[in-house]
Amino acid sequence: MKKYTLMAGCFGVILAGLILFTPIVKADDDIAVSVATITVPTACSLVGNTSSAHTAEIPAGIDSRGSGYYPDGIGLTTLKAYCNDSNGFSIYAVGYSDDTIGNTYLRDNTLGQTDDILTGTTFSGGTSNWAMKIGVTSGTYTPIIAGSTGDSEKQAGDVDYSNWAAVPSEYARVAYRNSGTDVNNDNIASAEGASVTTTYAAYISPVQKSGTYVGKVKYTLVHPASGTPTQPQTTASGKICYYPNASTYDGTMGCQTVSTYATTAKLFASNFSRAGYGFAGWSDAFDYATNANAHFYGPNEDITFTAGQYTGSNPGLSLYAVWIQSAGSFQDVGKTTTVCNGLTAASVNGNRTLASVSALTDTRDNQTYAIAKLADDNCWMIENLRLDNTATLTLANTNNPLNDGTNATLKHNYTDTQTYNSLSATSSVAYNADTAPDGWCQANSAACDDQSRLRTDNTANRVSYASGATMSTDANLYSYGNYYNWYSATAGRGTYGFSTNNNSTAGDLCPTNWRLPKGGNKTRIVSNDDNEFWNLVVDALNNSTNPANYASSTTPYYNGATEAGPVDALVRTWPNNFLHSGYVNGASLSTRGSYGRYWSSTAYSSNGAYGLYFYSTSVYPGTSGYTKYYGWAIRCMVSSGS
Repeated sequence: MKKYTLMAGCFGVILAGLILFTPIVKADDDIAVSVATITVPTACSLVGNTSSAHTAEIPAGIDSRGSGYYPDGIGLTTLKAYCNDSNGFSIYAVGYSDDTIGNTYLRDNTLGQTDDILTGTTFSGGTSNWAMKIGVTSGTYTPIIAGSTGDSEKQAGDVDYSNWAAVPSEYARVAYRNSGTDVNNDNIASAEGASVTTTYAAYISPVQKSGTYVGKVKYTLVHPASGTPTQPQTTASGKICYYPNASTYDGTMGCQTVSTYATTAKLFASNFSRAGYGFAGWSDAFDYATNANAHFYGPNEDITFTAGQYTGSNPGLSLYAVWIQSAGSFQDVGKTTTVCNGLTAASVNGNRTLASVSALTDTRDNQTYAIAKLADDNCWMIENLRLDNTATLTLANTNNPLNDGTNATLKHNYTDTQTYNSLSATSSVAYNADTAPDGWCQANSAACDDQSRLRTDNTANRVSYASGATMSTDANLYSYGNYYNWYSATAGRGTYGFSTNNNSTAGDLCPTNWRLPKGGNKTRIVSNDDNEFWNLVVDALNNSTNPANYASSTTPYYNGATEAGPVDALVRTWPNNFLHSGYVNGASLSTRGSYGRYWSSTAYSSNGAYGLYFYSTSVYPGTSGYTKYYGWAIRCMVSSGS
């Protein structure tokens, strides 16, 4: 059975249209199953001059005016919100002078700061000040002015933004809508949205120096209406702290300690998740999407700094989760092609931007993963696969792939290490033929019934890093995903008897249209086109550089701290984002925080398969075989142009 997934993308405004699907026709006694689904992602945006400059001109001779005056029209901002979140949205404002969050002054840069015009109410007496006032116009749905008499959620102490109010030094809600969507409009040209207008005025005291004073206000839209915008954080000295950078998320994290003499640190993998978003790494700027100076880091990257930079009287380092909203589904081949072709290939020269990353959703369990076009020009997941087998799928008899007159219950086709050792080449063949849905096998069949999952719980048993914690084998973080032996990674196709060296399986646990990368041990001195781990790690990331001490008998390919260390670090850097996620052997989780292990789809022998294996003094770029029953991580990819 094929699964057809149609994705409607949204950019600033929801596009709603009619999608027609022609089912497959039943012929003779054959059963044809047709499935059509559509996923409409939540999409909200704010259109307008969202960081507008406001100018108050103060002419010479003002001293003769006596009691001061109020210049009119020092600024006007008109914004329009487009949002299909059924739980509404909120618009927040904050002072943004000198492009710095929280600065609320009007300043003439030719004068001293003592002459700045500060935020106020415009009626505050002898001190010059400026203020803002919100107005709304009816669109498809009319917002409520925060703090006004019409504010149904007004609380004691709230500022009434329907009257003159001080420009806030921290994000403050100025308008909101608890519900309402714009889905009846087909495009941004016809969508009315929700309009908000801000006017600005100032009181100029008699003694204010003449000049041109400029300030800014920044606006942001958050949804649902109960959400709050992210704020810059101040981290205590001697710490690197991690912040979710979202109003709705799951998971908690603490901080890691930085010693006075430290010059490097390995960043913590993330324990944060967010529905509908992929996690692409960390940034040193909370407003990384609009901040040209933002720097991006892999979730397990090594960073460098000067001794004492984050200790003593200096603040620590604040890092913010980088979220990428889903652009569609992996299973939609058209969406995969469009998204991947639209990405810029990542550079290994330190040029890090959001242009190389996006996100897609796996429709099997609605998990969203950040993806990137890496330096090999192929599209990769940059998060570890988190798919588990806790869900089941029931198909009515007419949809039963077995066509045996019964309803069918399917479950994800995984196995554990203990069961694997007892399976033979024949008994281990699971029901996951091409006629079965993506990633599922027939429950209660001999092969599928014995297959319990190999995983480490990454939801119910998440833990938080305590202050000063370090990487440990019992730390269970979201970024590490689940662990699969090779039989599970290949969705039952990689049986114990699948032993032909350099032969890859025809299918695996990746979403439809995506696959496991290939490995292999062909001539290692030259580019190995069949080994995609090699193509990424050796050819693309390390510029086809052979180690100085390489010989034909040398293993690993990169050996020792001088050779392997930089390559190991490069694999973990943005946006490659491979992790030292360790591995599972039986019930034991080992080497997490120091070793990375990722399966390929390529067999090495009857009991071994190729994989990417790396740590600080050794890097094997998919060229060595490893025992199939170990639980390793999974990364999925799609070739450029696929």
